Amino acid sequence: MRVLSVLLLAALSVFAAGNLSNRRAPGFSLPDSQFRQYDLADYRGKVVLLEIMRTSCPSCQKLAVTLERVRAKYGNKIQVLTIVNPPDTQATVAQFASTFGVKTPVLFDSGQVAASYFRATPQNPSVHVPHLFLIDGNGMIRNDFGYSDATKSIFEGDALYAEIDRLLGPAK
Repeated sequence: MRVLSVLLLAALSVFAAGNLSNRRAPGFSLPDSQFRQYDLADYRGKVVLLEIMRTSCPSCQKLAVTLERVRAKYGNKIQVLTIVNPPDTQATVAQFASTFGVKTPVLFDSGQVAASYFRATPQNPSVHVPHLFLIDGNGMIRNDFGYSDATKSIFEGDALYAEIDRLLGPAK
């Protein structure tokens, strides 16, 4: 029994809150390819899955498929928003959405929103994609995941469901 407890604790620590978590999600209002604005504040009270990605990234492509499954399962209990930065364009996003069946909004950033989420500075300008931020109904980043072998089940498997269920709380 003790070995099982240790293994369970080790498994849970893999998905401990990322170092970009446990803070208020930076606000934004960004356009999609049709110039409709999406403001994070409009989703208060809802769990938001905010993905920062690049259309040419193979791991981002796998996450797109996972996020569409998540959207289908949870419906209006959650909101999935995807942010892209240059060099992505309306054309690359349209091709990506068509190829991977993306139905959720893909928003265009010039880099400032991504930089605020990654806490980028001149000394640390890195923005690594894909990156997924889980934002609770109060606008707090409760967890974040960068793609790695340890988080592969979040991006490509079913582990994301448990993370969302935890944010949604007990079923009513």
